[in-house]
Amino acid sequence: MDDFIMKLVTETDILARYGLTAEEYRDALPAAIEATRGRMSASNAGRRRFLLDMLEALQQAGLVDSVTKPQYGDDTVYRLAVPGFGNVAIIQKGCPDGEHGSVRWAVPGWARETYLWWLCDSMKSEPGEHVAKGIQRMRSRLLDPADRTVDGVIFHNHLCGTPKRLCPKQDRAVQIGAQLVPPPCVYVTPDSDTQATDLNWDGRQQRVFPGILLSLFGIDEQALPAYVGHVGFQRKSGEVRTTISARFGFGRSTTYRR
Repeated sequence: MDDFIMKLVTETDILARYGLTAEEYRDALPAAIEATRGRMSASNAGRRRFLLDMLEALQQAGLVDSVTKPQYGDDTVYRLAVPGFGNVAIIQKGCPDGEHGSVRWAVPGWARETYLWWLCDSMKSEPGEHVAKGIQRMRSRLLDPADRTVDGVIFHNHLCGTPKRLCPKQDRAVQIGAQLVPPPCVYVTPDSDTQATDLNWDGRQQRVFPGILLSLFGIDEQALPAYVGHVGFQRKSGEVRTTISARFGFGRSTTYRR
């Protein structure tokens, strides 16, 4: 990509279409790159602020004892101290459509449960399609019994519940900061097992953090199964099938299988 950008200076016909000479392109390129970096940095800061507001709302509600922010230069992993349970890790990622967002992560040794949180603002696909692509990329890690893997994935960002990304759970939205925020989409992933034929295929895997997170939105233990999705696998005839179920209220769900 770097070579392509630099070689554009020789493509005078292309530059002419945009009203530029080679000299103008060469002179403007450094400033354009810096401006792009600035926009990306601002976007990342906004995503971090949204997630931190969510996690601090859990602390303010007394649902977690503390929220430890990532140190500069480290992976973006938040540490939540859950009373009576232990530490939960939230690994911040962007969109799950590449290796960085779906495969490149490590579960901290201190975490009892770990979740990938996809702060994806891409409008190229529906949220369910983004999740399905991410799970397919993660599948080998989720199925590897030697890999200490995540306990679930969460898809949620500042667009959720807005006209750009309407949410069927908007009736459960609460005020967080300056925004009315609906409950996140949470998917529980299975424990790996080399012997089992079904790995959370029916969604029976239980986790602690989803109930804590969704209680912030008034979803109690009785209603919880109607709002927590799951990822499952089934070994059959030498192949592995995948199921992803999204739940957004009593009697309302969608299921993807492959």
